[in-house]
Amino acid sequence: MQWSLIFGLLFALLTAIFAVINVDPVKVNFMFAEVNIPLILLILGCTLIGGIIVGSYGIFRQYKLQKTVKHLSAQLAQVQAETGYTFPDPAANKAGSDEDAGGLKPS
Repeated sequence: MQWSLIFGLLFALLTAIFAVINVDPVKVNFMFAEVNIPLILLILGCTLIGGIIVGSYGIFRQYKLQKTVKHLSAQLAQVQAETGYTFPDPAANKAGSDEDAGGLKPS
């Protein structure tokens, strides 16, 4: 998580430096109109739009995963209710594995 934050900040810094260096006005054709805007605004605007698109996709994917987890949890609860199965206690399994070793416990 820290590395992705560091890389994100580094990318933002490089983008900002690149944008500040390019301040000349450019002509942008929107098919229905042409405008002259500083290149810095174009670079920062495109970066912002790209971030919004990637963020929206991430939120959508997270929503789908949460929906899948809820569905599978409900299925698991239904199967457990029908079969009466409960998960074994991990602490009990550790104690049981010591006894399974012929009653010998490590010293």
